[in-house]
Amino acid sequence: MQSASGDTKKTLDAVFHKKSALSVYDNIVSEKKVCIGKFEKGFNFDELLIKSVKEVLNASNLKDFSNTLLLVGSSVGGMATTEKILFKDKNYKNINPQKHTINVIASTLDAKFNFLSHRSYSTACTSSANALKTAKELIAINAYENILVVGADEICSTTVFGFSSLGILSDEICTPFKSERKGMNVAEGIGALLLQNFPTKNSVELCGCGASSDAYHIANPDPTSTGAISAINKALSDANIEANQIGYINAHGTGTQANDESEANAILEIFGNEVAVSSSKSNLGHTLGAAGAIEAIICVEALKKQLMPPQLDCTQKEKDINLISDARESKIEYALSNSFAFGGNNVALVFGVVNES
Repeated sequence: MQSASGDTKKTLDAVFHKKSALSVYDNIVSEKKVCIGKFEKGFNFDELLIKSVKEVLNASNLKDFSNTLLLVGSSVGGMATTEKILFKDKNYKNINPQKHTINVIASTLDAKFNFLSHRSYSTACTSSANALKTAKELIAINAYENILVVGADEICSTTVFGFSSLGILSDEICTPFKSERKGMNVAEGIGALLLQNFPTKNSVELCGCGASSDAYHIANPDPTSTGAISAINKALSDANIEANQIGYINAHGTGTQANDESEANAILEIFGNEVAVSSSKSNLGHTLGAAGAIEAIICVEALKKQLMPPQLDCTQKEKDINLISDARESKIEYALSNSFAFGGNNVALVFGVVNES
């Protein structure tokens, strides 16, 4: 598995060295400050998207993507493009519906790289995690030799206003699992990973995937953690490992009251308080449909470096999970990445070091 996330080095440096790419804005939501994650001013989303995929191609053993399936996970698709036209022209008639759909990201990439075929997933914040799960299953039955998974979401007003209306946007950098946390930081991001049906030099394996749909509530997770526990246990079973073999957990860790409590309970139920845990959303924000892919990249990097990424703020924990405050060198054989979404959609992914014979 090869990976990229825009400017990968800069992104990973932020995560492993306790830096945050989040900023406070007072001109997005009326009469309210919100802390969110935005690309630098003047960026072109499509250009960054293509750059990320080129980065993976250049790091791979492929000359092109003509024999590669493309799977894209996104929460909003082309909604930002629609908004830009509507806000500029004040007229919905100038909107192109073909540029609004979830599939527009895959179509943009296919026009540039000519993939064998492409599909798109939209399951809110588990979109690209679900795409990775499908990719692993297709690789396992030799349906494809190469599958590129891309998670991508661009910030748009509809998203920001939507989370603001739920009262869960923080005006500060989020503090997952902290007892006095204020909420989440919505963000935009792109992550890309190439899965192949054979190991390559310095590759990492997607060993196990688990999913559940508890449908507890349209927005809130099940407080009993039933769905999260089910997804994690399925991922462990799929990887054919025991819970005590997981060395690091990249938590979904959004910083909201409901998510953090439910996820912490699931972690404690399955792993106790021994396994190291951190959330990268204090660094990068919640990138919605892209989060699964981006946080998978962080797990891949942790396994390659044998280094656990720290969490920015581990003070005043609400639950007794083992949050790590500094980057920690440790033997990590397996890492777990959690992704949870609206509607009770839950995905857990287990990554492992490839044992070269």
